[in-house]
Amino acid sequence: MADQEVLSTEGIRLGRSAEDKWDAVRQCGALLDELGAVEPGYAETMLERERSVSTFIGEGVAIPHGTDASRALVRRTTLGVLQFPAGVDWDGQRVTICVAIAAKGDEHVSVLSALAQILMDPQQAERLRTSTSVEEVHALLASIGKGIEV
Repeated sequence: MADQEVLSTEGIRLGRSAEDKWDAVRQCGALLDELGAVEPGYAETMLERERSVSTFIGEGVAIPHGTDASRALVRRTTLGVLQFPAGVDWDGQRVTICVAIAAKGDEHVSVLSALAQILMDPQQAERLRTSTSVEEVHALLASIGKGIEV
């Protein structure tokens, strides 16, 4: 499926709200499921991952993803982006962007590297947190999917 984007505009949801980080992680899992990227049960592994180690990475961003064992439930490497403008308490940190990751192999390492590059630019990070345009968010994050096999 080389023509399939890792991050499509359909996978970007802005202006969301979540009760807490668990609700946010569930929404991430539901989005990956809706995009057809994962088998049933993947969302539960995302909660399992979050229980064992926080997926908060700084700059208001968390990267919910499944456990290593859950790769068998991934149909294709896919990203989803959910924006929570009001913020979600993430163990004392405020998260406004969740980048949901479904990775078949070690692609998440490339994803993290590209995301880190974006977040190191305070203006880009701020645009990511506050944008009301799916197209702008897609353009900001387009570099993440480059070179990743799906």
